[in-house]
Amino acid sequence: MVYDKANELAREIKESPEYKRFCAARENIRDDMTKNLLKEYKSLQLKAQAAIVGGAEDGELMEKLQKLGELLQMDRAASEYLIAEYMLGRMVGDIYKILADAVGLDLGIPE
Repeated sequence: MVYDKANELAREIKESPEYKRFCAARENIRDDMTKNLLKEYKSLQLKAQAAIVGGAEDGELMEKLQKLGELLQMDRAASEYLIAEYMLGRMVGDIYKILADAVGLDLGIPE
């Protein structure tokens, strides 16, 4: 029963405006250079997050990430993709939080 509901939720997500916008934005990224810049941006994001979690924030890495982000914002298709990805991620994150709260799963750092 729980898995049936999870599958139902997955179908609902696939029908959501956020998911449809994300898919359309992803399809609009046709230029190889833009694809490569987005891949590099994602890689830098992961490295920056790991550095922050590890307590060793890298100023040079953050500056590179910011400059690449600014460059991508100037490309309409890349900008739309990043916004759509953020909105979909936010929706999925909200759903995860609702589920975690329902079962008392604390997502914070234990004291």
